Amino acid sequence: MSTQPGSDEQSANERIGMRIEQVLVGPPHEGDAGEGLLIRTTRGDIPAILHAAPDTTRAVIWVCGARGGFGGPGSGLYAELAQEFIGQGITSLRMDYRHPNQIHECALDLVAGAGFLSAVGYGPAVVVGHSFGGAVVIAAGSVSDHIGAVVSLSPQTYGAQGAGLLSPKPLLVVHGKADTRLPFSCAVAIHDWAKEPRELVLYEGV
Repeated sequence: MSTQPGSDEQSANERIGMRIEQVLVGPPHEGDAGEGLLIRTTRGDIPAILHAAPDTTRAVIWVCGARGGFGGPGSGLYAELAQEFIGQGITSLRMDYRHPNQIHECALDLVAGAGFLSAVGYGPAVVVGHSFGGAVVIAAGSVSDHIGAVVSLSPQTYGAQGAGLLSPKPLLVVHGKADTRLPFSCAVAIHDWAKEPRELVLYEGV
């Protein structure tokens, strides 16, 4: 089974240097819940997993750290939340990267995913990224009209300098103060770069 993107989505993606050619549907890539997608673009194939909630236009897109994958932080947090959100009337799209650890290419992947959701009837998506992905969501959110809000979890600062361009889209930045990989000062800096609406949540001892 496959779907074709609409003309509006195609032109938007062409402006950023990528065009969706086809979306293939099949089993989930990691054998877990959801529906596997392969978003075929002019710059390569993007694997994704769709957790579709019925009768909704609300959607979240989840992206991981520098190594890519689908599970998210912890023991598969994204997979768990994606299934939980179905019951709340929210569709989730978990996305992998074509070229992990390359900010520009990964941001293009996310923009393509948001464009795909728009083409099939969803409103602007909330995008959530962790670590490296916390910068990816900011980079993508600053250029895509199909992204409505940004959540950056334990983010790095490299690639996130565009936080000031997100407004009026809301930005939520979350970090643990005991993080030994990326200091919470990264989240503070990103929050400082951003304009309203913005929120910074720091957890003690985490």
